Amino acid sequence: MTDEMKKNGPDTAAEAAAETDASKEQDAAGAAEAETRAPDPIEQLQAENLDLRDRMLRLAAEMENLRRRTERDVKDARSYSVAGFARDMLAVSDNLRRALDAVPAEVLESADAGLKALVEGVDMTERSMLSALERHGVKKIECEGEKFDPNFHQAMFEVPNPNVPNNTVIQVVQAGYTIGERVLRPAMVGVAKGGPKPETVTVEPGTEAVNEKDA
Repeated sequence: MTDEMKKNGPDTAAEAAAETDASKEQDAAGAAEAETRAPDPIEQLQAENLDLRDRMLRLAAEMENLRRRTERDVKDARSYSVAGFARDMLAVSDNLRRALDAVPAEVLESADAGLKALVEGVDMTERSMLSALERHGVKKIECEGEKFDPNFHQAMFEVPNPNVPNNTVIQVVQAGYTIGERVLRPAMVGVAKGGPKPETVTVEPGTEAVNEKDA
């Protein structure tokens, strides 16, 4: 015990010893906390591996989406690159058909060989043109007698006809065509108005379905 401690008495010496112990405990606690905060190299590597794996999966998904989009764009380019040209050729086909329809059947029957050959040549030209377009994916929309569909048809007028269901295509003014899965040109049609309504079926609890027409 130092002279200073002897002079100050036993209480002061005890306090000094307590402070020394407290300081040692704080140093030990600080060291333990430092060890706790220090990252584990293995855990750090595992976290980095997970992060890299996540990035790799995201990159692979993006590349797959890009590949699919590229394939779709290439397919569309092949299928629809001739759309503008095909539409112009359809206008030529329409004019050929108008020329054929302008010749009455009775006139054609009594016509000379030259006129008949001319009409046959125009008809063959039209059919050959449509056949060539079909080889490139252009197909005619068959719609007469079908229910009106605004996705494929363009209604030009209505015709009162009680003998066919309402909104049935009964006349084609101008043929429509598709190219691939798209509409190249909608069909211009006339539709029936005022025909019979579609038959409905009524069902009551505990009974079988009954057709209203037969009820």
